[in-house]
Amino acid sequence: MTEPVGGGRPLIGPRLIEHSLLFVTGKGGVGKTTIAAALAIHAAAAGKRVLACEVDAKGTLAAAFEAGPLGFEPRPVHPGIDAMAMDTEDSLREYLRLYVHLPLLARIGPLARTFDFVADAAPGVKEILTVGKVCYEVREEHYDLVVVDAAASGHIAGQLSAPWTINDLVQVGLVRDQTRWMTDILADPAQTGVVVVTTAEELPVVETLDLLELLGATVPVAVAAVIVNRVLPELFTRVDEELFAALRTPAAVGALAAAGGAQAGDVMQVLDAAALAVALRRERAGNLAMLQERLRPGLGMVLVPELFARSHGKRAVMQVAEALSEELS
Repeated sequence: MTEPVGGGRPLIGPRLIEHSLLFVTGKGGVGKTTIAAALAIHAAAAGKRVLACEVDAKGTLAAAFEAGPLGFEPRPVHPGIDAMAMDTEDSLREYLRLYVHLPLLARIGPLARTFDFVADAAPGVKEILTVGKVCYEVREEHYDLVVVDAAASGHIAGQLSAPWTINDLVQVGLVRDQTRWMTDILADPAQTGVVVVTTAEELPVVETLDLLELLGATVPVAVAAVIVNRVLPELFTRVDEELFAALRTPAAVGALAAAGGAQAGDVMQVLDAAALAVALRRERAGNLAMLQERLRPGLGMVLVPELFARSHGKRAVMQVAEALSEELS
């Protein structure tokens, strides 16, 4: 069970997967894709029909499920979960077929080239196809939950704000009508939320706090949770630390080496490793405390422990999903 933190911070619990649309973001290297996949597995285990969507076409979501390359058409990757990879040309083709009633063509040729020209000149045009696709899946209720392995923290604000950007550019017409229903979905905190993934290291925590401030000031999409990944456990007590310090004398090191049939250098390596574990835990505990203190009231936080195991692939994702389930149940 997730405990209140940061002065009585509220529980998140099952409410997180009661959303219809979750955008998972975070600084590179914090485990964003693993958390997105684990959230999808957790939701599927709770009986949800889930679509997991990768937006950057790097193949990391496919690797998380060990499912092979993903395409624009969703396909099953796990019981209860379909997955897809975003492709702006395919998304444009689908948009034209659904709303402009153009026939489904193998390639859209000159129209695609014109689109690329416009997209490079006007902000938000390519992003609207990504956001529009996942919003469409929500509106049509094809799934109970869409989990988006979204852009990294440096780009997520531009991605999420695309419908409002287009609204500022286009005042009337079909495009304006389309962005209106998208903004209705995105701005509804009961339907849509952003999940910010971080670790308890200094730079990811600072970037997370900056992102939360930016999203709150510029994007009308609610942050649903902050997930702190790879939290180190408390391995040693204060008494243990004092004992390790006392054992660092030459006499004690020599006695330990003789008793274990080892070299003095081996004993020192073990003591150094213990000291490093204590230092890392203490430093990251301070970063975590700063994050807790500066989160706005009402924003929940979930802690996912360091697994000390394989960090990639479906086995790792299943372990993270199990840890998430314990925190969110």
